[in-house]
Amino acid sequence: MVRVKVKLVGIDQVAMCPVVVVTDMEEKSFLPIMIGPAEASAIAMELEGIKPPRPLTHDLMRDFLQGLDAVVDRVVISDLKDETYFGSITIKTPTGNVEVDARPSDAIALALRTQSPIYVADTVASRSMIASEDVERGQGQKSEGGDHEAEEFRRFLNDLTPDDFKRNLQ
Repeated sequence: MVRVKVKLVGIDQVAMCPVVVVTDMEEKSFLPIMIGPAEASAIAMELEGIKPPRPLTHDLMRDFLQGLDAVVDRVVISDLKDETYFGSITIKTPTGNVEVDARPSDAIALALRTQSPIYVADTVASRSMIASEDVERGQGQKSEGGDHEAEEFRRFLNDLTPDDFKRNLQ
């Protein structure tokens, strides 16, 4: 498995859809994942240290786990099927580990709130992670039937600034 961290959250200007970008720990490769607006907001709020006046869904999940004497051991982006990423959350409980199926966006939002490690399965990493140097050279992995879209997305990522994300998430 490849350990990753959340690099940024924003809006894909081509698809007009929220995206979370995770990178390996050395930031040599990255993985963009399209997500929903609520999850993008939840991830962005945690990254920016914004605390809501009342618990949001992922805060509630964290609090439930703490109340049950359980901790998030790790989050894994475990599979890619039909252009959809799948994830799991491994929870340590007093009676043993429990693995829970989860959307990667929800799993990432919870991992950030619990300071838990995030991983990408090797099979997913080898198929989907994009080398940063390939983006800089304008090359990279080609998606099935989506070479044009992939190239547009790479150009979009090259031109991103932190202000773009703040503006698009407000």
